[in-house]
Amino acid sequence: MPIPEFIVELRRHVGHAPLWLTGVTAVVLRGEGDEQEVLLVRRADTDEWSPVTGIVEPGQEVHEAAVREVQEEASVVAAVERLVWVSTTEPVRHANGDQAQYVDHTFRLRWVSGEPAVGDDENLEARWWPVRGVREGVPPMRAHFGDRVRVALDDPSDVLLGPTSGRHVRRG
Repeated sequence: MPIPEFIVELRRHVGHAPLWLTGVTAVVLRGEGDEQEVLLVRRADTDEWSPVTGIVEPGQEVHEAAVREVQEEASVVAAVERLVWVSTTEPVRHANGDQAQYVDHTFRLRWVSGEPAVGDDENLEARWWPVRGVREGVPPMRAHFGDRVRVALDDPSDVLLGPTSGRHVRRG
């Protein structure tokens, strides 16, 4: 289900007007050292690679949403290691005209079980990519998704707060 039911209901009232939403990015890792891999999905809406992302459901804990999204979108069971970054996205206009802006919570997760497989209609493909290649830009990703993956891979000692992409990232 690409659009959560609570958003569909809100849209009945507000149309395409901007919504402020809580989002998650799940950067799932497996392996160690040179063998470490990161889980990425090829999105149906843009045909581009990204980490698993999603919207937090009403009443749901943010970290639980990250785990749920990984299982729903990529058929992989993962466990949260920790929150690594909180940031606000630029305003987004989706293909259907809906407008939104997200407070994104990027989590670093570790693989528990399962092999990547498309679990819903949001993605065209799900697979592991070598971390070394991802750091070098393979596969290519939008800058904000690449930034989220790099922050999770760097595993900073404090949760990062605010923007990056060439600008200074403030630490909490």
